[in-house]
Amino acid sequence: MSILTLFCNIDDFFLLHEKWKATHCLPETTTPEIRGRPRQLHPSEVMTILIAFHQSNYRTFKHFYNKHVCVYWCAEFPHLVSYSRFVQLKKEVLMLLTLYLHAQLGECSGISFVDSTRLRVCDNKRISSHRVFAEHAGRSKTSMGWFYGFKLHLIINERGDLLGFQVSSGNTDDRQPLWELSPDSLFGPLYGDKGYISKDLRTFLKEQGINLCYKVRKNMKPLELSVSDEVLLKKRSIIESVIKALKTQTVLEHSRHRSFANFQVNLISALIAYQLLESKPSANILELQGSNDLPVLF
Repeated sequence: MSILTLFCNIDDFFLLHEKWKATHCLPETTTPEIRGRPRQLHPSEVMTILIAFHQSNYRTFKHFYNKHVCVYWCAEFPHLVSYSRFVQLKKEVLMLLTLYLHAQLGECSGISFVDSTRLRVCDNKRISSHRVFAEHAGRSKTSMGWFYGFKLHLIINERGDLLGFQVSSGNTDDRQPLWELSPDSLFGPLYGDKGYISKDLRTFLKEQGINLCYKVRKNMKPLELSVSDEVLLKKRSIIESVIKALKTQTVLEHSRHRSFANFQVNLISALIAYQLLESKPSANILELQGSNDLPVLF
């Protein structure tokens, strides 16, 4: 997606949001005092630059802003500010970025996959001296070893589109976010790994119209699954491909955050950049077209 197309999409969303805000929110009784010079960069421009960074090949935002935006995009953004000032403006568009991400989420087609991934905020050797996320992060262990940070919980459809997400501390159980699922946005089978094994959770979700399917351990009684469920459960690796794309293509994870708000902005911008990708990992379900148990997708 070109920078012009990206800006036009974001600016159209911003105008719709301002129109909705004017008709649904009470007007401000007092005008906030503005000290110093008025802001030059429009919120749509700030959002565009943030998302464009996660679509680029740069690994650090500072290099992207100073060596690319300020050099090659001066005509597109004639009122650029200094890097330190832009870092301050990032926090002001967090709510708009979150709303824009929810507007870009995909639709459930009856086949969904769930998984979580770690988001490290520092090396294990620096845990004792880390202060930025001391009140939010947690320490836990995955198949890759111990880490300190957060967990990103994702739900996607068979086309690789994001259906939902949640961020929790690193020591949160993978099954916890599923207790808060809304049946209005999700239905049909939901495929996960062994970390989602729970008889009570499966019963709870079934009452909401969601059939949680997972691989059981060797010492457990196997679940009664249909032929299509068994085949689609083997295609659960699609969500691992999505997580890999998030971490390698959109710079989802790094340890240079200096505030919790900047961490949130980086996370939301990365998810938006992924959702706007023209090509995403997808599951091949053509082999199931001859099965009578295949959920209706079309």
